[in-house]
Amino acid sequence: MSKSTSPPVPALSIRIDLDSEGRIGPGKIQLLEHIHATGSISAAGRAMAMSYKRAWDLVDELNRICGQPAVERQTGGKNGGGALLTPFGLTLIKRYRGIENAAATAARKELMALKGDIGKKRRF
Repeated sequence: MSKSTSPPVPALSIRIDLDSEGRIGPGKIQLLEHIHATGSISAAGRAMAMSYKRAWDLVDELNRICGQPAVERQTGGKNGGGALLTPFGLTLIKRYRGIENAAATAARKELMALKGDIGKKRRF
């Protein structure tokens, strides 16, 4: 079998600067999505190959820069607690994904042109 030599598909990676100290990007949104799916900051961190401390630090940063909690910790219980997204956390994911989709749609033509440019052999 031969390897495909098609050029890479360009894609956008959106980061939203909220202030001089905080931004929201694909990693934080993916972490929120994993927390929502697993009910656990620890499990979400493991799913993304990061430590619990790193995952918790990112959640804490999100809560701080947004001025309201995106994630709430649940303590106690038979299984030792967990974490839930707040309604704001769910809205944050929805808004970010909406911005991401709108930007990708707006840039589609230029991204495809870039893909064509990348695949062209050039002489220097």
